Amino acid sequence: MPAPSSAAVPAGALAAGRRGRAQGPLGVPTRGTTGVDRLRRTDRWLAGPGAALLRGAADPLVVDLGFGSSAVTTLHLARALRRVRPDVEVVGLEVDPARAAHAAASLRAVPADRARGVSFGVGGFELGGPVAGRRPVLVRAANVLRQYAAADVPAAWAVVTGRLATGGLLLDATCDELGRRAAWAVVGTAGPEQLVVSVRLADLTRPSEVAERLPKALIHDNVPGSRVHALLAALDAAWARAAPLAPWGPRQRWLATCRGLRDAGWPVLDRAPGGGPRRWRLGELAVAWSAVAG
Repeated sequence: MPAPSSAAVPAGALAAGRRGRAQGPLGVPTRGTTGVDRLRRTDRWLAGPGAALLRGAADPLVVDLGFGSSAVTTLHLARALRRVRPDVEVVGLEVDPARAAHAAASLRAVPADRARGVSFGVGGFELGGPVAGRRPVLVRAANVLRQYAAADVPAAWAVVTGRLATGGLLLDATCDELGRRAAWAVVGTAGPEQLVVSVRLADLTRPSEVAERLPKALIHDNVPGSRVHALLAALDAAWARAAPLAPWGPRQRWLATCRGLRDAGWPVLDRAPGGGPRRWRLGELAVAWSAVAG
């Protein structure tokens, strides 16, 4: 779903999502555009740092919330997660019944091995419809809250995380149209835990290019004097200091950048599974949410 420069859904829309209805999905339809491999960076994270949760889950349920106008991103997520947990169940939820019906119908044309464990239904932040009453271990909401007002974000997080399995996580993610720049909040039942940025290193000019893809909870705070602005400035500075490594490729320069940011005192995750060189080599960087909150 494309991430517009300003909220496409009016403030208060989350609270008004059920207005006039006794029951039904919580939320309003977003723009809904999807793209092949657009969400590959979140797929890779969920099948990496998120894998331990999935492996240990009694009910290996994952929700792709607000999957958009086609089944493609949900199918790709299931493909990535089956490598971790072959019996994973991935359910795509959409507020728009027409989108949910279209995605469900499209499964008939998908080979059985790709469609295994995948289903679609009508649901919103309340995680209703086909997953009502169950507690998913992972929920991805990609380019969904980007289109709401910032004031709606805490309520949306609270609704979703209140329905997670013990230790479960929500990824509130935003990315560009090709999936080359992405950022997401990792949110647990006690609140946001991490900010993760993930970029394609081959065409990176400076790390702060990801600023346009910050999650909704942060994007309007990216002004001088804020913590997130300071983080991006420090990341750019570390990237500039690592310029002598450019002849050895952008990956080596990024590794040095991540180490430089950590050594400057930022709470960079530098140990597996959520951080460290293995994740950095993928163009990722994760920091504790406390580094950017407020």
